[in-house]
Amino acid sequence: MLTPVISRSLIAAACALTCLATQAATINITSRDPAGKGFNDPTPVAPVGGNTGTTLGEQRWNVYRYVAGIWEKNLQSNVTINVSAGWEALTCTATSATLGSAGAWNIWRDFPNAKAGTWYPQALANKLAGVDLSAGQPDDGSGYGNVDIKTQFNINLGNPGCLDGSPFYLGLDGNAGSKVNFVETLLHELGHGLGFSVLTVSTGTGNRLNASGSAYVSTGGLPSIWEQYMYDNTAKKTWLNMTSAERKASAINPLQLAWIGPNVKAGAGMLKRIPIIQTASPAPGGSMNIDFNTASFGPLPPSSGNLGTLANIAAQAGEAGPGCSPFDAANTAAVKGKVAIISRGSCPFVDKVRNAQNAGAVAVILANNAAGALIPGGSDGSIVIPAVGVTQADGDALKAAVNTALAYGSRSKPGTVTAALTADPVRIAGADANGNPLLYTPNPLVSGSSVSHWDVTAFPNLLMEPNINPDLTTVVVPPYDLTLPLLKDLGW
Repeated sequence: MLTPVISRSLIAAACALTCLATQAATINITSRDPAGKGFNDPTPVAPVGGNTGTTLGEQRWNVYRYVAGIWEKNLQSNVTINVSAGWEALTCTATSATLGSAGAWNIWRDFPNAKAGTWYPQALANKLAGVDLSAGQPDDGSGYGNVDIKTQFNINLGNPGCLDGSPFYLGLDGNAGSKVNFVETLLHELGHGLGFSVLTVSTGTGNRLNASGSAYVSTGGLPSIWEQYMYDNTAKKTWLNMTSAERKASAINPLQLAWIGPNVKAGAGMLKRIPIIQTASPAPGGSMNIDFNTASFGPLPPSSGNLGTLANIAAQAGEAGPGCSPFDAANTAAVKGKVAIISRGSCPFVDKVRNAQNAGAVAVILANNAAGALIPGGSDGSIVIPAVGVTQADGDALKAAVNTALAYGSRSKPGTVTAALTADPVRIAGADANGNPLLYTPNPLVSGSSVSHWDVTAFPNLLMEPNINPDLTTVVVPPYDLTLPLLKDLGW
């Protein structure tokens, strides 16, 4: 899972400058890696997926330049966008890791062509003002105090103890397999640095940054440029017009906080109807429609058609959690040729699905073990069956339906529940009732992710969701994505 972090140097109001941008953007990347590390790593590697670099450092640099080129073609600014880039040891375990993070390092308010009393990320502020607002500003001692965006990525990814066996894929062709696609990861993170972030609001408190940039305050703070288009369907108002308490509540109001900017609205027709699992059962109450989210690993489930007959698994002696150990004879017989329902907990999702696959299952439904939607994450190129995630309540309902259906068959052939994939005839995936795309507002709050991403229910998946999904492209405009329309709503 991505864990974007907004990191910044707080800048006072800009002086009076004016000039409108008219040309394609230029992105300048500066490495802060020491000799022999990161971009300077001399480890020999073979060219891969269109990346012709012959050392690990060179391939990393080539991906940066490739992704910068994508953004350059999509943005307009006559002020160079400066990015400080580095490879660092970030938080990770054998089964999870922080891939990287990026954010606006400097922020500005009250410069020419800005909305009065509103905070902006520096790259966007420079574009609107037509000059580099931090030019001539004394460095803060870091060596990157004047940059627009600071990025850092996990140098240990894929090594023992850091998402073992799943390093960054440095090819440019998207064929990441069991590895983590660095092109998509970097494209996502630079999106945050360019302004895809609530920026100067503490989502945990709803407090805004004050005018001096020195503290978050409950009253009297200045809004972020984001807030004008964040509309809460429960409160019936935008964040611009909310109190701190109302913003705090809105940040954990699932499926209710929408983006109402005109550019996004114009492109929102790309979102499809919500995909659902439709079950059929001979028992009363066993036929139901259930929302799901696709896993980040394995093949995508078909958009329509039969998924299979559902099967429960029993607890096995000595296992860490449901599906965490290779299936015994009874569970193997239960899931062979069927869709296994397995609860979350105690081991990675990929382990559960791989064990079910090895036992002959044709697909897996992973049920949450707590309230809220579930997006099964992970990476494993050996998984060749689809897996999806459902809520705890829906998982419980499916398991109960399987058990209840047994009595509605014959002695030789117990009753079964079958599942098919289809689309909701009314609801749009990742949008509210008015067709406005939803922002990510799970409860409880996910620090660094909540509000500053599209909601995980979007279909097709969007670049700026809090996960890197296998069906993403490098196109940031409709009908593939809504990233650039949102940036244009901000002023790009």
